[in-house]
Amino acid sequence: MVIDSHQHFWKFDPVRDSWIGDKMKILQRDFLPPELKIVLADNGIDACVAVQADQSEAETHFLLDLAAQHDFIRGVVGWVDLQAENIADRLAYFAQFPKIKGFRHIVQGEADPNFMLRSGFKRGIAHLEKYGFTYDILIFPHQMGAALELVKTFPNQKFVIDHLAKPYIKDGYYDGWAALLRELGRCDNVWCKISGLVTEADWTQWQYGQFVPYLDQAFDAFGCERLMYGSDWPVCLLGGSYGQVKGILGQYLQPFSPQEKDKIWGENAVAFYGVGGLFSLTDFRV
Repeated sequence: MVIDSHQHFWKFDPVRDSWIGDKMKILQRDFLPPELKIVLADNGIDACVAVQADQSEAETHFLLDLAAQHDFIRGVVGWVDLQAENIADRLAYFAQFPKIKGFRHIVQGEADPNFMLRSGFKRGIAHLEKYGFTYDILIFPHQMGAALELVKTFPNQKFVIDHLAKPYIKDGYYDGWAALLRELGRCDNVWCKISGLVTEADWTQWQYGQFVPYLDQAFDAFGCERLMYGSDWPVCLLGGSYGQVKGILGQYLQPFSPQEKDKIWGENAVAFYGVGGLFSLTDFRV
């Protein structure tokens, strides 16, 4: 089984999606399940997890509606206001939807590097465990220290680092990021997604070898037990095709055992998000 643990859908709105600027024109259109269905089948992917791209409960319902219509979307990482006074009620509400697996906040966009340590945010995180909800950590390297404090505060909460915490691959910066990733990996409740690499490199001139030190560090920190594959489609299209993105990890995993590869390509996503009940690719080829 092969699972893409991280991709997005949207109906492009130039106001709401203002983060998709002119340098990202390739993303200034709709990206919906019928298109991804073909891409996944062509690349040998059995299922996916849809992750929020807009910070609204409307976005969460949008993804849940798509997941209800398309069975290959096995899980949803939505958004809810974790700082809201009624967060307990909102989580109880979303718990009725079987495909909602967890939540994410776009912390990388917050000016305060310690945003995740605010009392209101931590109060929201404290409610997730009751419902078995996961939390995706989307940050830049300068926010990794706060992430480390957060995950240590909630040792029973399941966290996953999106995009290896977005290392500065294009600039070749490594040591500070590597040290903090190593510390995050020492926390048993933290997992990590191998995703978003090409968008942190030079979009037009990246080479496979540039990614190897970062992958080495991720595997050293988390091992084969807590890493999972994610494409970051369609954002990944800024730096390459779906096949190219998948191929980076495929090349790196060549010397690994079949059992280790199975964990990275799908079993770890099943374990983390609880997205079982998978099916054969032939069930949804078009």
